[in-house]
Amino acid sequence: MSRDHVQSAERPTDDGGAPPGDAEAPFLDLLARGATADAYEQPVLRARAEGRPAERIAALEHAKLLALRVRAELEGRRRREAELSALFETAHDLAGLRDVDAVLQAIVQRARSLLGTDVAYLSLNDPARGDTYMRVTEGSVAARFQQLRLGMGEGLGGLVAQTARPYVTDDYFRDERFRHTTTIDAGVRDEGLVAILGVPLMLGPHVIGVLFAADRRARVFEREQIALLGSFAALAAAAIDTANLLTETRSALADLEHANEIIKDRSGVIERASDVHDRLAELVLRGGGVHDVAAAVSEVLDGTVEFTEADAAPADALEASRAEGHAVPHRDGWIAAVTAGGELLGALVLRGHPGLDPVDQRTLERAAMVTSLLLLARRSAAEAEQRVRGELLDDLLDARDRDPRLLRERAARLRADLDATHVVLAARLDTAAPDADQEADARRRLWSAASHLAATRQGLAAARDGGTVLLLPLAPGDTATDLARRTARHLGTAVHEPVTVGASAPVAHPAADPDAVVAGYEEGRRCLDALRLLGRAGDGAAAEDFGFLGLLLAGDRDIGGFVERTIGQVVAYDARRGTDLVRTLDAYFACGMSPARTKDALHVHVNTVAQRLERVGRLLGDDWQSPARALEIQLALRLHRLAGPAQS
Repeated sequence: MSRDHVQSAERPTDDGGAPPGDAEAPFLDLLARGATADAYEQPVLRARAEGRPAERIAALEHAKLLALRVRAELEGRRRREAELSALFETAHDLAGLRDVDAVLQAIVQRARSLLGTDVAYLSLNDPARGDTYMRVTEGSVAARFQQLRLGMGEGLGGLVAQTARPYVTDDYFRDERFRHTTTIDAGVRDEGLVAILGVPLMLGPHVIGVLFAADRRARVFEREQIALLGSFAALAAAAIDTANLLTETRSALADLEHANEIIKDRSGVIERASDVHDRLAELVLRGGGVHDVAAAVSEVLDGTVEFTEADAAPADALEASRAEGHAVPHRDGWIAAVTAGGELLGALVLRGHPGLDPVDQRTLERAAMVTSLLLLARRSAAEAEQRVRGELLDDLLDARDRDPRLLRERAARLRADLDATHVVLAARLDTAAPDADQEADARRRLWSAASHLAATRQGLAAARDGGTVLLLPLAPGDTATDLARRTARHLGTAVHEPVTVGASAPVAHPAADPDAVVAGYEEGRRCLDALRLLGRAGDGAAAEDFGFLGLLLAGDRDIGGFVERTIGQVVAYDARRGTDLVRTLDAYFACGMSPARTKDALHVHVNTVAQRLERVGRLLGDDWQSPARALEIQLALRLHRLAGPAQS
């Protein structure tokens, strides 16, 4: 408002005793200097002191009132300008929000400054606990106050949070409009607060907290101050909402990044799984074995994978893998049971790789499944081959009129040579089964183990007479006895029960002489029965191991072989040297093993007898005079003597 306008609008007319035109001048100077309200009394007091006319004093009073009105208007405008500036700065902070705590702290600081209060603070609702708690304080000095939690409806702040309306009190402890609690009152008393103004922080229709301004003395908050604090509360709510949105956005971005990583990882997993599938399929198609599968999986898993038999794998881990149907960790690696139809066939053991992700674990499990399929296929092929081997041996034993050429061809397809020297072996379990089913199962296991041995030794095997018969080639330098004992040990280990094996004498050409195979089987069975009668269950032996009893066990009564095995070296020595050791032995036993009587019977010196007997000992061994050996030697001497004329 211009000075001329003030004068023309406010100055009284002439008939009303208007003051002189310069009455406003001192007050304009005060307005220009921004003087305090008290200073506007000075021109009036000075005029009265100087005894100025009443018209002059009245004009000064009127000008003072106008000046004070103008001053109040200017003060209000400056205050509103400061408030708008603070709100603008707060909105600017909100636009560049980086730290929600910093923005809330700035809001509380500006609210305290503009409202001129001792303390300003902001609380937020806690939906999980159903109360509200202090988030930011400015000007507070009491620790208990800064840690207050207000239940809904408790204290002035709880009432604001519950009703979503501003509340103000000029004396907190005398105000009965809200519910006082000991905890809240103690915190307010520690802080020394008296007058408190609280306005709600709103997000849509929901209250999320309360913004407070408080003084430590009684005070009346004007409507403009309540509105100003409400504006700050709206900005604080916007800051919190923006922070929540930013948090949600960051979380969504993190989730998207994580999902992208998962997709990439799954893509790599699918490629690896496809590669494993292709490798395993190729192995199966080209006839690979279980060890080829283990080698392929070793490359994929970057570890060492081996196939082991069930009895060679750790029992606890293997049983756990079979029960769970998954690979299980064991020490520094993993074990996957190889099973088929509930039968445990072995295990894939991964070493040097203690940590496996689920995909690698499934890869190992898939390899175990492929291994079981290969083992089943191999078993089926082996069983088919076993049946063919058994049928061929059955034909040798039962259909002796078969064409030898056809027999050789069938044997050749099984990689067996029926023109080589073989031994017929009869094998039988020596443990009584508790029932017929278990006995049948034990026999099947024996037949399976014998068939596997025959296949690896390029021989034949068949189930027969409650046991198993084998036709195995005899290696150069080997004996039927050695072969029988090795076979007994091998089969016993395979079936985990004692297996007794009786062997025949060597059969030179099985294909050309099936009768010799039949006789060999009978001889092997007699040896088997003899071992069991002698208490040697689980052992292996041939007829040659039974001395002169072997003559009874042997199918062809091999007298010449018995003589040769018993005194052959002595006979050969006489033939080479022209000595008379055989006759000396005969006389020695006839004379009751007395050298003195022997020298009389031979008409030689006793020393000559001693020298000859010493030579016999070197040829037959030091134990030749033991009762058992002496009996066999005497029988051999008699058979040699009986066969002598026929040979001559």
